[in-house]
Amino acid sequence: MTQLDGGVVPPVCTPLTPERELDVPSLERLSAFLIENGMHGLFVTGSTGEVAYLPDETRYRALEVVAGVAAGQVPVLAGIIDTTTPRVVEHAKAAKAAGADALVATAPFYAPTHPVEFPGHFRAIRAAVDLPLIAYDIPVSVGQKLPTDVVLALAEDGTIDAVKDSSGDLDGLRALIEDPVPVRVFSGSEVLADVGLFLGAHGLVPGLGNVDPAGYRRLYDAAKRGDWATAATEQTRLRTLFRLINVGDGRMGRYSSAIGAFKEGLVARGVIANGTTSTPMIPLDDTERGAVRSRLAEAGLL
Repeated sequence: MTQLDGGVVPPVCTPLTPERELDVPSLERLSAFLIENGMHGLFVTGSTGEVAYLPDETRYRALEVVAGVAAGQVPVLAGIIDTTTPRVVEHAKAAKAAGADALVATAPFYAPTHPVEFPGHFRAIRAAVDLPLIAYDIPVSVGQKLPTDVVLALAEDGTIDAVKDSSGDLDGLRALIEDPVPVRVFSGSEVLADVGLFLGAHGLVPGLGNVDPAGYRRLYDAAKRGDWATAATEQTRLRTLFRLINVGDGRMGRYSSAIGAFKEGLVARGVIANGTTSTPMIPLDDTERGAVRSRLAEAGLL
């Protein structure tokens, strides 16, 4: 399956052993857990998957594992995130060989790049590897937002098939959705998922979907049938659950806290073996892990 028209596509966590090697059995269980709970696709090596921390061989092995479990049941998207076009193109080629059905790329970062150079970056990726390409708009990590006119131009000439919008810019999201140029739009917001769908987004890419995939599937299904009251009720529950990302506030960075909390949630639910995160992230302590479990219990997940 290579076409992804919409739905819930969680950015899959990357389980690690205590020695920080890829935990293959845990990743297999997580992939199966997400598929069994109705996910429409799986996004491997995204931000929630700690892509920037993983050695290349770990990236590609994780993709192989997920693609093997999916076995065509749902499309597998591969994050090919790196600093510059030549490096991203190499990741794209490796991802196709490892079983990816589609590719997800940001604009270049770290190396000084102007938005007028963004189209050439995405067109070079698409020319090098014949797979659907999704543009990932995440200015908090890249340092620049993908301009709406750039996204629409790339969609119009067939370079990109969709955009994952993690910008937090609802007006920009709406501009993409309402423009006559057709482009599939996926919202990366855990807490405004219902709003994004109400505006016309085609799907969701929530990191919290690792921990509660069924909740996001219920929200999505309610939105698709126009039952906005049910969608809002589910979103309220998920917004409360999402506060688990704050358990480490003040002792570590927000990213360390969030990834640690997602992984601890999966440990608590019996999906992965342990909550190891990449260095130099700070691990959760016993109190913080207990706080994650309390959030899960409040949400009816334990």
